[in-house]
Amino acid sequence: MFSDRPQLAVEILRDLMGVDLPATPLIQQEDRSFNTRPSDDLEADLVFTLGPPQQPAHAIIVEVQQDKSKDPRQLARYAAALWLFLCCDVTVLVICPSRSVADHYAKPVDTGLTGYRMQARVLGPDGIPVIVKSEQAAAHLELAAMSVMIHGRNRRVIEAFAAALAEAPDEHSPKYYEYAYSMSAPAIRDLLKEIMMSTTWPVYSPFAREHYGRGLEEGQAKGKAEGIATGVAKGRAEGMARGRAEEAARVVLLVLTARGIEIPDNALTEITTCPDVTQLEIWVARAATAQTVDDLFNEENE
Repeated sequence: MFSDRPQLAVEILRDLMGVDLPATPLIQQEDRSFNTRPSDDLEADLVFTLGPPQQPAHAIIVEVQQDKSKDPRQLARYAAALWLFLCCDVTVLVICPSRSVADHYAKPVDTGLTGYRMQARVLGPDGIPVIVKSEQAAAHLELAAMSVMIHGRNRRVIEAFAAALAEAPDEHSPKYYEYAYSMSAPAIRDLLKEIMMSTTWPVYSPFAREHYGRGLEEGQAKGKAEGIATGVAKGRAEGMARGRAEEAARVVLLVLTARGIEIPDNALTEITTCPDVTQLEIWVARAATAQTVDDLFNEENE
């Protein structure tokens, strides 16, 4: 999430936490590995700098901590090493889904070095809003994903997130589902799966690909049932193929609709009447990157 939108770390620190940061539109992600020259390499989760790359005005280290396994002194070490490396002020932002973990990293770190007492900026559950309205989730997808991570046991939070993703025009929005899923506890993941199965979710999400596979299996089962009902082997094969084609066509339309691509009547007819499952699966793959519906039928877009 932060790597795709580095401004988010700045907005959290400046707008939510009141940190005085340089007013500059120049924000870039840096190499996460930095060293203290004579010492060993250090690797934070993410590092951003504000200002010109050749002479940064401020650096931000982002750490996502699910538990208390990392020694807080390591955060102080990160900050000191990056300060030496870049010769600018450094802020450490720690994202914690648990209140106890947030409290753990919110304590000032006494390094043992006279005059150096490091204070991380910690964003815990109390600092992340409970977003239960789809329009609010759509306007702030990054915060909505974190709201799922922290408050996802509240079903309305996930429902708002799912509705926002279904309507979001941003082609990068599918990534927010993956962020929310990867950062959440198992119980929240299960609820995410349950709710997302009922939405028009693009097939290029790993979860959607899994769901799409299940849809094909269901289509095959439907076709098999139709064939058995007729008692004719040919009917069974045609029923299976028809069920698979219908499901594949449905997914093509879902992906195009979710990405905001207009589907003229002639294209709709061609997709829904196509009996070739292999061709439909090619269209599914193209739909994930197509800019217009014409790209779907362009044989050069392999």
